[in-house]
Amino acid sequence: MTNTTPIHSFHIPVMGLAYTIDSPIRVAHFGISSVISITDDELTEKMRAYYCAKYNLPYTEISKKNLNHRAERITQYLNLVNELVQHNFAALKADLINSKTALANYIALLPSSSAIKKALEQFNAENNPNTDSIERYLEEHLMAGDIDVNIMTKVDKDNFHENEPLPVAFNDAHAALRGFAESELHSSVVLSAGMNPRLYSYFENFPDFFPDENGNLKKKIILKVSDFRSAMIQGNFLAKKGLWVSEYRIESGLNCGGHAFATEGFLLGPILEEFKTKKTQLINSAYELMSKALAQKNIPLPAGPLALKITAQGGVGTAEEHHFLLEEYQLDSIGWGSPFLLVPEATLVDKDTRELLIRAKKDDFFLSNISPLGIPFNTIKGSSNEFWKQKRIADHKAGSSCPKKLLALSKEFDPKGTCTASKKYQDMQLELLEKQKDTLSDQNYFLQQNKITEKSCLCVGLVNSAYIDCAIPLKGQQQGVVICPGPNLAYFDKEVSLQTMVQFIYGKLNILSKTERPHVFINELSLYVDYLKKELTTYTAEVSTAQFKKWTNFKANLQEGISYYEQLFAAGHYFKESKAQLIAQLNQFESEIQNLAIPTAVLT
Repeated sequence: MTNTTPIHSFHIPVMGLAYTIDSPIRVAHFGISSVISITDDELTEKMRAYYCAKYNLPYTEISKKNLNHRAERITQYLNLVNELVQHNFAALKADLINSKTALANYIALLPSSSAIKKALEQFNAENNPNTDSIERYLEEHLMAGDIDVNIMTKVDKDNFHENEPLPVAFNDAHAALRGFAESELHSSVVLSAGMNPRLYSYFENFPDFFPDENGNLKKKIILKVSDFRSAMIQGNFLAKKGLWVSEYRIESGLNCGGHAFATEGFLLGPILEEFKTKKTQLINSAYELMSKALAQKNIPLPAGPLALKITAQGGVGTAEEHHFLLEEYQLDSIGWGSPFLLVPEATLVDKDTRELLIRAKKDDFFLSNISPLGIPFNTIKGSSNEFWKQKRIADHKAGSSCPKKLLALSKEFDPKGTCTASKKYQDMQLELLEKQKDTLSDQNYFLQQNKITEKSCLCVGLVNSAYIDCAIPLKGQQQGVVICPGPNLAYFDKEVSLQTMVQFIYGKLNILSKTERPHVFINELSLYVDYLKKELTTYTAEVSTAQFKKWTNFKANLQEGISYYEQLFAAGHYFKESKAQLIAQLNQFESEIQNLAIPTAVLT
């Protein structure tokens, strides 16, 4: 019987549009799961051309003239990735059979508790190992990592042909989903950025998302969520359509890379605790609703609820934290994202950008407003994208040429949509601002001007690093590189090999510098306190009752989170050496939050 248990207890989440675009080709054969963004079909097409040339495989371009080009490009790229992963996996198994060095290197990647590791060590210790026995064992127990994909549900722009709107199925996120659904992959789609009911309903068109007579799913659904309530609402919505959520991927609201979806002061620890205590409720509720829906669709009902995984990611940075989260909250895997940006074998990052990440200090990582989506976005000071953006602003040419229009979601000036980072949009906004100049103070005018021009072209900036590293020519307006690491990367300051990073995750060695690194929970708490402080000090409008209530709840939720952590650290057997320091840090934040004054609401 073939093993279906994952080899590793960590996964590599999606990073940007391109930083993990080929990660499965790089790491899946080692049993490491990773996530590809399928937002940009032009990127997937260029990467397909790149890998076909690299492996001397036939390639025929899928033209934009084809109305279904977006879905077809994604399907063909995913099929190619799958083919290359299987090729690499077969080659690895052959190496493990024929080379003791290869076998030793593979063993070094495995966690100490792994039964597979113990068995392979026995084979490697034999003077004349039976190659047939090794081959049978590898076939039965080794498995490649998952080739999962990510769709940001909000990036679902309407599309047009000859000025006529195309059907909803040709919307960006819909077409991306179709591209995945029609691929050969047996893996999962990770849905992020909240619920899109129209997109969620589109899943019903694809049989691979429904269970077979044995309760097996060819393609699975993973929801990236930041709280239990959201998970329950979204999971039940899908269950009513006969669709099962196979994993809830809990991400820290602020201690993460890319877009940051801040909670109302709910911290990661209490959120994980709620998922642990209410997991059965989550399963039973969804199974009951799914059963009714499958009966109505005449699809065989599984004998019981399907498997449900709970995983977490965002700011984890030591082996102790990794094992603590797995054990304390009964998690199935931990996401390690930003640190892998420093692993050339795992992610696609150009040399200059990786050097920028290595040199960066804590204060260089910040939560920006550069995203055209209007959602806070984690990035880093000193990026080439910021240089070129500021140069255009100085030359009175603010804004991007907007060649891809993936984020052209504003209908303010054009029913087809305009991106707020585009020159077209910014020119119109600056023109409107100029008409108000006489009524604004110089400071307010400057602030309004900056709000317009600070947006960056993420569609181009987030893929340029991949093009540079793969020597794919950059065309069009110079945008430089946008990189979106989480603040946790401040404590990693060297390029490392894949083996070194994996051994660090499993506690076999240390790669952190001597700079003191705060605990994952403390670091997130600090980010939330700073977030609330900034809101309180920069809010300029009259405080409404709703805003007053939001801030009051935010503060109360932080205080409840601190109380939870105090009990957790006092009672737990983890972090014994740093327990006193952790309690002292919590006390300090508790005092700081207590002294935060919430402005009084203006009654209307």
